[in-house]
Amino acid sequence: MTEGQARRLWDRASVLANGAKVVEIGSYHGRSAIVLATAAADGVEVVAVDPHAGNDRGPQQITAVAEEGERDHQTFLGNLKRAGVDERVRHVRHPSQSAAAQGAVEGEIDLLYIDGAHRYGPALADIKAWGARVADGGTMLIHDSFSSIGVTLALLRTLFFGGRFRYLGRVGSMAEYRCEPVGSRVANAARQAVELPWFVRNVVIKVLIVAKLGRLTRLLGHRQPTWPY
Repeated sequence: MTEGQARRLWDRASVLANGAKVVEIGSYHGRSAIVLATAAADGVEVVAVDPHAGNDRGPQQITAVAEEGERDHQTFLGNLKRAGVDERVRHVRHPSQSAAAQGAVEGEIDLLYIDGAHRYGPALADIKAWGARVADGGTMLIHDSFSSIGVTLALLRTLFFGGRFRYLGRVGSMAEYRCEPVGSRVANAARQAVELPWFVRNVVIKVLIVAKLGRLTRLLGHRQPTWPY
């Protein structure tokens, strides 16, 4: 998460009124949860959904390793406590799809932040199940948009030509949508399609990094050793 992305989370959480609800899907070590809980006013519920099962911890980390998951969980709890927001965040330690099916979070969501598993299937399920819960006028932010192949395909499937979420733009790979009538679906799709060249660039950068040709990414304006976010 970049500084600009943290600022976007802060800005959207800080304007919520008493009684509003914030839900994030995918917390890892708690950085985004801390930003959201610190920015949100008293009376705003903040819910973090993450199984901390040791899987989907990053690129090519799909297999669950229970010990790593438990370390992530303890790090998450410790970070929340050090930031002074441990009592502001309700942690749901279940996979996002299970949490949605079991009704672990009730009612409409005013601010939804999705940063869960980036594979197509889980990303699609998160956008469908949790996006359907966003209140009219609410905000949905999705990380790794136009960067992860799985997330981007899920966006193409659900949001490009959908009529419920208007695309507002992105900060790096954090795309922002508002739950409101989009008017022209073609125009809304076109605003998202403009991001596809940036998506192709990011995929090429990831391929070069995996192939240990990271130095060549500078030709594409990417100077960090990590994947683009």
